[in-house]
Amino acid sequence: MTTERDLTDPALRGSAVAAAKGTQPFDILIRNATVLDMVTGRERLANIGLVGGLIASVHSPDANDKAEQEIDATGLYAIPGLIDTHMHIESSMITPAEYARTVLKRGVTTVVWDPHELANVAGLDGMKYALDAASKVPLRILTLAPTCVPSAPGYEIAGGDFDAGIIASLLARDDIHGAAELMTMQPLINGEPRVKGIVDAALASGKRVCGHARGLSQRDLAAFATAGIETDHELSSADDLMARLEAGMTVELRGSHEHLLPDFAKHLLALGHMPQTVTLCTDDVFPDDLLNKGALDHVIRILLGEGLPVWWVYQAATLNAATRIKRPDLGLIAPGKRADLLLVDDLGEVSSQYVICDGNVIKNPLDSAIHATESPYSAPTADAPSPAGHALSGTVKTHPFTAADFDVVAEGNMARIATLSKPRFPEWSERWVPIQNGVLTLPDDMMRMAIVNRHGQHTPVRVAFMEQWGTWRGAYASTVSHDSHNLTVFGRDCTDMAIAANALRAMDGGLVVVKDGEIIASLALPIAGLISEDSLDEVASGLAEIRAAMDAVVDWQPPYLVFKALFGASLVCNKGPRLSDVGIVDVFEERLLESCILETRHDL
Repeated sequence: MTTERDLTDPALRGSAVAAAKGTQPFDILIRNATVLDMVTGRERLANIGLVGGLIASVHSPDANDKAEQEIDATGLYAIPGLIDTHMHIESSMITPAEYARTVLKRGVTTVVWDPHELANVAGLDGMKYALDAASKVPLRILTLAPTCVPSAPGYEIAGGDFDAGIIASLLARDDIHGAAELMTMQPLINGEPRVKGIVDAALASGKRVCGHARGLSQRDLAAFATAGIETDHELSSADDLMARLEAGMTVELRGSHEHLLPDFAKHLLALGHMPQTVTLCTDDVFPDDLLNKGALDHVIRILLGEGLPVWWVYQAATLNAATRIKRPDLGLIAPGKRADLLLVDDLGEVSSQYVICDGNVIKNPLDSAIHATESPYSAPTADAPSPAGHALSGTVKTHPFTAADFDVVAEGNMARIATLSKPRFPEWSERWVPIQNGVLTLPDDMMRMAIVNRHGQHTPVRVAFMEQWGTWRGAYASTVSHDSHNLTVFGRDCTDMAIAANALRAMDGGLVVVKDGEIIASLALPIAGLISEDSLDEVASGLAEIRAAMDAVVDWQPPYLVFKALFGASLVCNKGPRLSDVGIVDVFEERLLESCILETRHDL
């Protein structure tokens, strides 16, 4: 963020002590707030005095208190600023500056950002953009070093390649706050040298080492934690929750899979307390969801709606989070802590009337900034980041496409092919399909997925036939395709698929929907093919149009065959077969097929 105030400054501490004693005025005095204490769970009426970026005092209301500026908090609750422990700004398809403006108003004062989407597209140039952007916004963005660039080396090709040496150099920086989610689970457990070297470098830095443990259990989970991984947000069941708690890992309950939160809440209620190692995160939030539902505040509302005690949920989002990210200056409204706090009129709705970050009032009921009288402790200000430079433009580096690129060439008249069965949790399957005019014939109950490297490799288009992916009446193409973000196309008709892919080339990345040979919706994301420079309102509207267009193309079948499944279908690091720019791969089985064809035959 814009440079944080130095809480070790002797002059600042001296002034804060004097204000706490009542011998000099506070910079800001919050009168008559009801403090929800994150240690005891008690509520108490208090005045809160701030000096610079420091909470100088939390004491019983006193009419004699003096301050340069006062806020009347009668009828309002005071809670610490919310901390999102794992997220990707790029998933909201807006710039970090626009993201900061959005979430600060909702009470989020700190986010832990893994910019691995930018790194996978643009390598160190992506990191430069991320760090520069994070340094110029009033939101506290704690940027991590992406550990999976690419997420599955040898099974996909990204636009960057971060080995142990690069990770070590990033972690040596003061503006890098830890190692981001390690998704190469099986290679780490198996002792693969590259991945082990990355984790060793992270451990040597003394900073946090975050994880991604989808599908791990029993001995594999133990091995993952023993290797040095601290956290996991990839819970898919209540059994996962309990296993990770008992393994001593930090759990990041995420809002991006909100259909799982009710069961998690039920099991936490059964425990009878909120474990100190449970935190909350958003992970990925689409722009229309961010606009209409919110960020971490939305996660809190869901959990409160499931009957978890108010104190438990806020404790997870503040004190627990601060402790687990190793920021003891955050997470409490208490003397000597950093002045990050919210004044809300409804704890159940997380409706922030005032937001204060590092002693600066970011939001008031009139939605304008309030500035205290100038003091020697005032934090410096900075302009929003400039638009992306050339390194994050022109990232769709492919040849033009024809319909033939999305056919699978074969000899004979029948082929046995490997297929991908089921969205979200894919499985290997096989099928015999006819060959006509030298190409595979797509069965009526299947659709195609295609991926081509967009990072200048100019490799062939890889095509897979997909089962249980519903009925398609058009095509969808995207450069947002986790985690290497290669150009990915879904559909049945090869002409529609080519139109969609060529539209992405012309747009320099984004999302496109085609039906009956016509583009019916598109959203340009010219910054690394991931981000727009437009406002959240504009980007959210564009994504809403994409969603509506996709409703006309696919009959969704929740909770697995959903719009979001399109973004994770190429998530190669997860368990099961996936399509990547090198073929159909399965990291856990160490299997790679450059073509879906297993054998062909010539029937009479």
